[in-house]
Amino acid sequence: MPHRPLGRSPLSIAPLVLGGNVFGWSVDEKRAFELLDAFVDGGGNLVDTADVYPAWVPGNRGGESETIIGKWLKQSGKREHVLIASKVAKWVEHPGLSPINLRAAVEGSLKRLQTDRIDLYFAHQDDASVPMHETLGEFARLIGEGKVRAIGASNFTADRVAESLAVAKEYGLPRYECLQPEYNLVRRAGYEAELEPLARAEGLGVVCYYALASGFLSGKYRSTADLARSSARGGAARRFLNPHGLGVLAALDAVAAAHRATPVQVALAWLIARPGLTAPIASATSVAQLEELLGALSLTLGADEITALDRASAA
Repeated sequence: MPHRPLGRSPLSIAPLVLGGNVFGWSVDEKRAFELLDAFVDGGGNLVDTADVYPAWVPGNRGGESETIIGKWLKQSGKREHVLIASKVAKWVEHPGLSPINLRAAVEGSLKRLQTDRIDLYFAHQDDASVPMHETLGEFARLIGEGKVRAIGASNFTADRVAESLAVAKEYGLPRYECLQPEYNLVRRAGYEAELEPLARAEGLGVVCYYALASGFLSGKYRSTADLARSSARGGAARRFLNPHGLGVLAALDAVAAAHRATPVQVALAWLIARPGLTAPIASATSVAQLEELLGALSLTLGADEITALDRASAA
């Protein structure tokens, strides 16, 4: 399938990213291996994880997702077929974006991933306590050493992204080539107001998380009774169970019926068609779910359908 460039980096990706946040949470090692194999076999090439995933699960400490992916990379022999994205700054073991923390965090991630490089390394959140040039300077050293290929920024405001671009230019340092914001059909305003125009003007890649709004856009959650279907997702989906969210589901249903597709596939296809957006990130807990996600790649929405979804999802 055609790949899309990630900013001005040497990386290009398929227009769907596999989320590894569920590995070690709702997906065990055996199932994760099956999902990773099926994703690569289906044409995907970027797997997203973070050092902190999934530390929120009782009994976990963090790093479990990277560890599972690392075992798969070693056993499958498919390292050259995939790109790995990981993140730093949110884990209590390695908090913030100081140079010393970046150095320690990347070494830990590389060890867990059983690889010599992280293809796309995100600052998982901003850290205003560290001068921007110091953070970018350490990223530059990691890139120079071949431990990181490109860098990105997740959960940054547009002002801070713009500042980072100016600092990178002033000091001759690598810039954040990819943004990772929250963005989906029921949460549009935060990205579209300021980050989207900046990303398009600067030619930045964008891979968005919560692409399916914690599973709400699957259509599984249409009443409070439905929330009990998933202990992992039901609580998060509750916030979208309102007239606006239900209106979006109705619009998804209509488009899905016209294509003999599913709401999941339409929600992802809408994101894939968004100008300036490189790819949505989506997670799966079964191979059947993953195949449904991959089906979005062959779904082309008409301009009138995109307009209908835009109208239904407008804040």
